[in-house]
Amino acid sequence: MYYLAIDIGASSGRHILGEMKNGRLETTEVYRFENGFKEQNGTLIWDIEKLTSDVVNGIAECKKLGKIPETVAIDTWGVDYVLFDNENKEILPCVSYRDSRTAAAVNEVFAVIPKEELYAKTGIQTQAYNTIFQLWCDKKSGKLQNATRLLMMPEYLSYRLTGVMKNEYTNASTTGLVNAENKVIDKEICARLGINAEIFGELNLPSTYIGSFTEEIKEKVGFDAKVIFCPSHDTASAVAACPVDENSVFISSGTWSLVGTENLYPVTTPAAMEANFSNEGGINYRFRFLKNIMGMWLFQNIRKNLDKKFTYDEMMQMAMESSYDKLIDPTDDCFLAPENMVEAIRAYLGESELPIGDVLKSVYISLATSYKNTVEEIEQVAGKKVNRVAIVGGGSKDAYLNKLTKEYTGRRVTVGPTEGTAIGNLIAQLMYVNKDIDLSSAREIVINTFDIQEVE
Repeated sequence: MYYLAIDIGASSGRHILGEMKNGRLETTEVYRFENGFKEQNGTLIWDIEKLTSDVVNGIAECKKLGKIPETVAIDTWGVDYVLFDNENKEILPCVSYRDSRTAAAVNEVFAVIPKEELYAKTGIQTQAYNTIFQLWCDKKSGKLQNATRLLMMPEYLSYRLTGVMKNEYTNASTTGLVNAENKVIDKEICARLGINAEIFGELNLPSTYIGSFTEEIKEKVGFDAKVIFCPSHDTASAVAACPVDENSVFISSGTWSLVGTENLYPVTTPAAMEANFSNEGGINYRFRFLKNIMGMWLFQNIRKNLDKKFTYDEMMQMAMESSYDKLIDPTDDCFLAPENMVEAIRAYLGESELPIGDVLKSVYISLATSYKNTVEEIEQVAGKKVNRVAIVGGGSKDAYLNKLTKEYTGRRVTVGPTEGTAIGNLIAQLMYVNKDIDLSSAREIVINTFDIQEVE
């Protein structure tokens, strides 16, 4: 039996088939595509038709291979969404979280609901791109006026496959509108901000059935399958596959570095707010107590600015040969979507002619420093002793960053699996098909299947 994980990040997407053989989860990548926002009339938007087309094309590859999945699930980044009117027509454009429209929204929202009160209810860190601030902008522009439904990005793509509109808990938790204790959309918050809470449906847990392919999709791909919810926020899927225990910190290392720990209860104290931690929903109602730190996005853009004339390994070597020691703040908004990342870093450091090797070294040590600081904050704020850092995701291939993480944090560091998000996606499908598999046994499958390496 095959399961298909469609894992879409902000820069690329991949279709990965999973199959259980002799107690091991075997995976095969069947399709990969580029993703990215584009500019339209001065606004950064997602091309949702291209995204949908890539999703369908990747599913069709399974038919060509003669490997028909029983189930399909989609995960993507958080916070972004598609609005619908009362005729179920998309209200476009679908704006990217990297657009600057929310710059003033944070203070405007806090003028209505103080930051302290909002955090105590939702436990979500303040990021200008959070859904709550995007919806505030949509209200001000009038875009929200005719909206009767909202689907987060993976829910939208699932809808395009099934014709069924459903919302999922882990991605909804990134909106800043979910009550952390009750785990539902907070209608009081919505009412005070003038946002119609009814645009959200019931929040479904991962491993919930959405629907089967529409006739149109069946004709395009050549077969039918059940579409279910995985933890549809990619970080929630990555952490589901991460071999962590209560004394571990995870780093889901991709375009973003999501650094945190898994808790059974939200931590919404003033200290957690001051440290800017999020309590995002995870599989089985676990909470991901984490921080968002810009990760491989920095390296991706530096490489693009250099016309891709260096490989990532060559860039890593350039950084290793540098003795530069000045730091940037990887969470600073100036690095969110600059025209030129190299120049943005040079400007931040106040050195307009800084050599590329030194620019890269600054990024490496700044990320490692951020990891160190976050680990220490987790110990202080969440009250737990951290003895291990577990790195998953594509960024875990960076041996130098892994080594610096061990050096800076002073903790034991393990690495893998690389395709953690897709594996977490597949775990939820296994749990849907086989009710005897729970999260604990699913993580044992991950440990037994994939090479979890110790950083020396």
